[in-house]
Amino acid sequence: MKIIAIGAVTAGGKTTVVNAMKDRLPRTAVLHFDDYTFKGEVEDFSEWVSEGADVNVWDLTPLKADIESVIRSGKYDYLLLDYPFAYQHDMIRDYLDCCIFIDTPLDIAMARRVLRDMKEVTADEIRNEMNTYLKHARIAYVQMVKDHLSASDYVIDGAKELEDIINEAVEIVLKG
Repeated sequence: MKIIAIGAVTAGGKTTVVNAMKDRLPRTAVLHFDDYTFKGEVEDFSEWVSEGADVNVWDLTPLKADIESVIRSGKYDYLLLDYPFAYQHDMIRDYLDCCIFIDTPLDIAMARRVLRDMKEVTADEIRNEMNTYLKHARIAYVQMVKDHLSASDYVIDGAKELEDIINEAVEIVLKG
């Protein structure tokens, strides 16, 4: 079984690409990082970055257990992880066969996030969110691109059309 991590910044396309790849690859399981609650989750990303941006503060025991369960099942040829850390988390790195990073420009990711997550909010709430992003959260996005893109085996241009991104990711998996 091959285990492939698909990474990107928040709203960078990870979930969409992983779900589309599942439909195109035979015998494929998926696990989504956002479906878990982890001990040690970071609350203040600005502080986390200033302290060194150590991804190992997240205790990924529940994700690790599910990875091992999928492996033991013997039912799958591929396990796709919608997962942000590439090879950088000590608990998960040894399971990974390949890491793909979707390098989505931050303005596109932010626009997607607003369109996806803020459909029912006021203009003032959107302005407050943009202010928080600029003052506190953007530093974590930049850090993620810096750390996790460079730790990935492949980088796909996240400004491409979605279908092109999916096709490129599937091609990487099938040739590997």
